[in-house]
Amino acid sequence: MRKIINSTYISLDGVIENPHLWTFDYFDEEAQAYARELLFSCDALIAGRETYEGFAQAWPSMEEQTGEYGVRMNSITHYAVSTTLEKGAWNNTVIIKENVADEVRKIKEQEGQDIVQYGFGQLSRTLVENGLMDEVRLWIHPVMVGTGNAADLLTAEGFSSKFELAGTTTFGSGVIVATYRPIAAEKDA
Repeated sequence: MRKIINSTYISLDGVIENPHLWTFDYFDEEAQAYARELLFSCDALIAGRETYEGFAQAWPSMEEQTGEYGVRMNSITHYAVSTTLEKGAWNNTVIIKENVADEVRKIKEQEGQDIVQYGFGQLSRTLVENGLMDEVRLWIHPVMVGTGNAADLLTAEGFSSKFELAGTTTFGSGVIVATYRPIAAEKDA
């Protein structure tokens, strides 16, 4: 079965918003190679509406600048989870409007490579709550941003889950990628 792998940039003070404003100083050759390996191990991307719209606006014009990485980002299947999107603005887009957990479960059962998800928001919580998230990779950056409301995104009322550490990767820039896997909730006997 295909895995869903979440990849989220986070600062020391817990900010995940607007990573383009505080991560570029740390995106060296090691980080690029790691990001490339992740993307090329996947043949699909799943995103909530806001992330999807941001990516759909930016990535189609970035192939010349980013080379094969941009080509890969634009050519894989894009799953947009949204109740308001009518049509995908990015090529190879499939819109999931309802029964998100059931639809994602069907996608995971299809043949293919893994599925990547960038950032952590409502869709991520839905995936975790329904046992559909297989890995969360937190790219911990050695910077305090001082702005943002990461607490709202990562510690939403009523959302909790336990994870086990599956591995760490450390880059010379000081970025640590901590890979976690959800621990299946124990069922009542």
